[in-house]
Amino acid sequence: MSKTKNIVLGVTGSIAAHKAADLASLLTQQQCNVRVVMTADAQRFITPLPFKTLSRHPVITDLYEEEEGWKPAHIRLADEADLLLIAPATANVIAKLAHGMANDALSCIALALNPKAKILLAPAMNGKMWQHAATQANVKRLQQRGARFIGPETGRLACGYEGLGRLWPVEKIVAAALKLLR
Repeated sequence: MSKTKNIVLGVTGSIAAHKAADLASLLTQQQCNVRVVMTADAQRFITPLPFKTLSRHPVITDLYEEEEGWKPAHIRLADEADLLLIAPATANVIAKLAHGMANDALSCIALALNPKAKILLAPAMNGKMWQHAATQANVKRLQQRGARFIGPETGRLACGYEGLGRLWPVEKIVAAALKLLR
């Protein structure tokens, strides 16, 4: 990649949220400018501190939290993004994006995203939630709008079940993100 690419990494409320720290680290090592946005639910699984350290940027955790300057942080990030990567992407955030809801920083960024930016979602949830007709309809709606999905994969889930719903391996998510940015 010739110029530095701007990635907004959305982290949502899943047990897999801790794996997003590795994503932030690997993408930063690939010379990407990573700006992390965490939902309130994500913060129940991991704190913003690892993301701040690994991305070398403040972490957006609240829609009304403002950095320096006059432009709202969520609009600036939406304008500057080359890629919106949401990993893990829960059934909740997939539904919010599919229906155009904007009630937190991450969903506002998604709705205000510049039209040239790509969207990549890496789902992680209980297999029954993933396979539910509502979730599948939301995935289809987002795909029709140009969003891409990677995963989920099959394996042992945090809920104790075995099946489809695990977050795709971090290295493969990074490879897919870098491929989209080329």
